[in-house]
Amino acid sequence: MKIRNICCIGAGYVGGPTMAVIAKKCPDINVTVVDINKARIAAWNDPNVENIPVYEPGLSAVVAEARGRNLFFSSEVDKAIDEAEMIFISVNTPTKTYGEGKGQAADLKWIELCARQIARVAKGDKIVVEKSTLPVRTASTLKDILTHTGNGLNFQILSNPEFLAEGTAVDDLMKPDRVLIGGDQTPDGERAIQALVEVYARWVPKDRILTTNVWSSELSKLTANAYLAQRVSSINSLSELCEFTEADVNEVAKAIGTDSRIGPKFLKASVGFGGSCFQKDILNLVYISRSYGLHEVADYWEQVIIMNDHQKRRFSKKIIRNLYNTVSGKKIAFLGWAFKKDTNDTRESAAIYVADHLLNEQSIIEVYDPKVNKQQIFSDLDYLGSRSPEDNRKNLTVGSDPYKVCEGSHAVAVLTEWDEFKTYDWQKIYDSMLKPAHVFDGRNLLDKEALRAIGFQVHAIGTAD
Repeated sequence: MKIRNICCIGAGYVGGPTMAVIAKKCPDINVTVVDINKARIAAWNDPNVENIPVYEPGLSAVVAEARGRNLFFSSEVDKAIDEAEMIFISVNTPTKTYGEGKGQAADLKWIELCARQIARVAKGDKIVVEKSTLPVRTASTLKDILTHTGNGLNFQILSNPEFLAEGTAVDDLMKPDRVLIGGDQTPDGERAIQALVEVYARWVPKDRILTTNVWSSELSKLTANAYLAQRVSSINSLSELCEFTEADVNEVAKAIGTDSRIGPKFLKASVGFGGSCFQKDILNLVYISRSYGLHEVADYWEQVIIMNDHQKRRFSKKIIRNLYNTVSGKKIAFLGWAFKKDTNDTRESAAIYVADHLLNEQSIIEVYDPKVNKQQIFSDLDYLGSRSPEDNRKNLTVGSDPYKVCEGSHAVAVLTEWDEFKTYDWQKIYDSMLKPAHVFDGRNLLDKEALRAIGFQVHAIGTAD
């Protein structure tokens, strides 16, 4: 099957970059990204490609090359579905906030709505590709809906999970470690798998394109994120022990990372992991395990989340303890709000929860992040529902100049590992702060000894103060 038209439902952090790279690498395939959010589509179509809604290094250039040639962003969902032979579903699958499975299971309402819309619009056979991170056996739900409401058409469901790291998404798409495609082990299923293989094979070596059954593909995505998150929580658990024993967590991480069986990646101690995938996918794994009565398995993976939450609370308490057990009325400058550098994504960012804790203690917070706007920061806080939107805006402000944000503060807290923070004139920052001036480095980013030489009291993750 030759694919000439691709539609992607969902113009977010996965759909936008993935489709932009496919369009770049396959100029003979028309790629249309659709979303019911017209403001988001308008942002993707902004004449200034620097204003697209997803910030990723290199993404603007990819969009600029392909947009209008064979890459299109539209809110005409039905038209794009009708014209495409292959439809990617890349909509949000957040953790449920209501009903059965609240707090753990994935909310699949948007996935189901997509399936019903495809079934209603389609006039010919379609290959439907799961790109969103989904629970195991979601493909059977899609197949069931499409088979029973799709006018007798042939729908093949593929699982093609993304393995992108935000901040390096374009590189990850251009040179992936692997592309995973799962589908039915039937003649029709194999043909559908091969159609998607041929798309990726335009730039990905065939030995990096793995094909499995659909269930293995779905579970592999959850497992990959769970393993990575487990490493972060493991090193973070040791960071607390290091602070009591005067070991240095960076030295410990370097020592164990040289073991070829372990390796150095995801051993960076910090205030905690965030992002759209790790917590959601582990909670999903916990829920699935409990639903099958596998309580020990569920407890094991849930501990990764418990440790991550503990690390965020511990960082907040460290700030309070070192500011003489009260932060009431004290200004604390936050450098960073995104969950990691080189992205404007704030989902599950540690900064949100640290700010929430400190606001409960009546602190005054001012935030600077080079890529996250004020509206997003307040939206993140308001979503928690810890206090009224008015109170959030009264005690937290957002600045555009990092030096002014730090001015008059009792402490600076580094919550995101933006490289620019290392280049600041920290003497200038010190001179503008109240004394004693504290720096709480939640990412182990800064030169501790240089800061101490200036006069700062420095508190890092995983080293004795």
